[in-house]
Amino acid sequence: MEENFDGEELDNIITLNDENGDAVKFEFLDLVELEGEHYVVLLPVLEEGEEDEGEVVILRVDDSDVENEEESYVSVDNEETLMKVFNIFKDKFKDEFDFVDGEE
Repeated sequence: MEENFDGEELDNIITLNDENGDAVKFEFLDLVELEGEHYVVLLPVLEEGEEDEGEVVILRVDDSDVENEEESYVSVDNEETLMKVFNIFKDKFKDEFDFVDGEE
């Protein structure tokens, strides 16, 4: 997967609908498995002029509707689970991304 920081078109962009039904684009960074569940790590794609906060979004893959053959994603409310998934992601990509702790 190619990282892009200079405005080139990426092929790993997915579009999801937010809670208001608005389409939001994300760059797919990784799929992480934790305790039998799968989680996607996404980076919001910014429109021109938006500030880059560099925060990823972690969603659980909900495959309960296998008949529909479409994956859906569910927000994760458990902070401990979010941190476990993020730490797996950080460890996997420590050489490719500069991670900043939120406490700085």
